[in-house]
Amino acid sequence: MDRISRRDFLKIGLLGAGALAFMPKPSRYFSINRGITDFPIGKNLGRVFKLAEIKSKPDANSSTVGKVYQDNVVEWLREVIGTAPSLGSTNRRWVETPDGYIPSIQLQPVQALLNTPLTTLPHYASGDGFWAEVTVPYVDLVLDNPPAKSPLLKDTPDLKFYYSQVFWVDGIKTDESGNALYHVIEKHGSHGDMFWADARAFRPITEEEVAPISPNVTDKKVVVDLTHQSLSCYEGNNEVLYSRVSTGAKFTDVGASTQAYATPTGLYNAITTKYISVHMEGGSAASGYELFGVNWTCIFHTGGVALHSTFWHNNYGEPMSHGCVNINPDDAKFIYRWTLPSVDYESGKIEQTGYSGTNVQVIEDTF
Repeated sequence: MDRISRRDFLKIGLLGAGALAFMPKPSRYFSINRGITDFPIGKNLGRVFKLAEIKSKPDANSSTVGKVYQDNVVEWLREVIGTAPSLGSTNRRWVETPDGYIPSIQLQPVQALLNTPLTTLPHYASGDGFWAEVTVPYVDLVLDNPPAKSPLLKDTPDLKFYYSQVFWVDGIKTDESGNALYHVIEKHGSHGDMFWADARAFRPITEEEVAPISPNVTDKKVVVDLTHQSLSCYEGNNEVLYSRVSTGAKFTDVGASTQAYATPTGLYNAITTKYISVHMEGGSAASGYELFGVNWTCIFHTGGVALHSTFWHNNYGEPMSHGCVNINPDDAKFIYRWTLPSVDYESGKIEQTGYSGTNVQVIEDTF
């Protein structure tokens, strides 16, 4: 396989997404049985997390005009404010679709942007490859090294990768129809499963795109507010980022207290471990989880408590996690780049102890 220089690779980001724009015939819903070229290119879309009812108004008590199921995709016309969709919920955001309204918490905001596949891989000391981001609502996978090793993959053989997830690509081939496929792996935390997937679904991430932001500014601090479910990044007294987040939901577990998954409060000396993307899992059989490709991860407390991107829910502003701080992908990427220590592109990780870098403070009102 031919190789390309790192300098040439930096130019790739100017091509990529949207280069193969394709607009299908108008359709209200885009079924999971369709291919990635059937999604409307460049439009705002919503991927259904689970079953979603379409309401005539942005009100849970209004009439139901339709239903859409997991991984179906709808057109996202605009976001409006309505009533809370369920008892105890504070999230009043709804998404208007061509046929009615769906609570925003039931949809992942996505787009469909197809990319020009690379024909060669950039070369690094440890081997050829590059980091890539999924830019379609989802992409189907073919397991390259069966049998499945991940517990999740054993239970879900039709696993998909979803919009905004990040993975390492270390191979390219062409299928019988002449379509380019990427060999996709998880560099960190993986059980060892490897996949082939449609190359058009992945946008190459360049070194420049993940370069540190303000690396010479050392007076940085991240403040997570559990009461208001928010996160702020400060340079001195100047707030440079504000984001709505989801922290620990204090799930009830068998044999454990309801505080088992609360995000711990306190001041932590530094973020010491960071990954561009990592395989995550934890919890018990009753309330455990396993997630492929959790990107822009910054661990700041023992037990793997981290700031990281989220693709499996859209309920920021309410506690949702098993203790981590869930952040929308764009803000999580900024935090990953802005916080210290900085991370080398090739390895996509840094793991160290005793480092005095960016502080993380988790606060909660006690009145």
